[in-house]
Amino acid sequence: MSDEVVKLVGMVPDRLKVRQSRILLDSLDVMTDIGFHEFEVGNPQRLLVTVEIWLEDVAPPADDDHGSAWNYDFLRSEVVRIAQERRYNLQETLVHAIFDRVAASRGVKALRVRSVKPDIYPDAAGVGVEIASYSGRSPE
Repeated sequence: MSDEVVKLVGMVPDRLKVRQSRILLDSLDVMTDIGFHEFEVGNPQRLLVTVEIWLEDVAPPADDDHGSAWNYDFLRSEVVRIAQERRYNLQETLVHAIFDRVAASRGVKALRVRSVKPDIYPDAAGVGVEIASYSGRSPE
């Protein structure tokens, strides 16, 4: 098997060109001390954190070089670090802290961060907070 990549320069119609590129950390399961109710304080809860990053550059990394790609391990470890470095009363505070850290990273065009407590209500998949750097369903 060859490592050579076939490049179809000029073969892809303009209507199908890549117009956005997104990195996704989907439903990272994190234990954190969060909540303002007396029964929550000091009792870590499970959160599902999702981070969606739209990139400024839609082109793939040159020559399939990992040095040019987004570091998923760093993204994951930063979310875990922020979630576990202190106690939070509100999901809003945690989500904003994650948002600010990711927004400060190189190459971010748009961003959405979501936190969900999946174990709160037996009749709901979860309760959470979501913030984004754009209005609407996705950045333009």
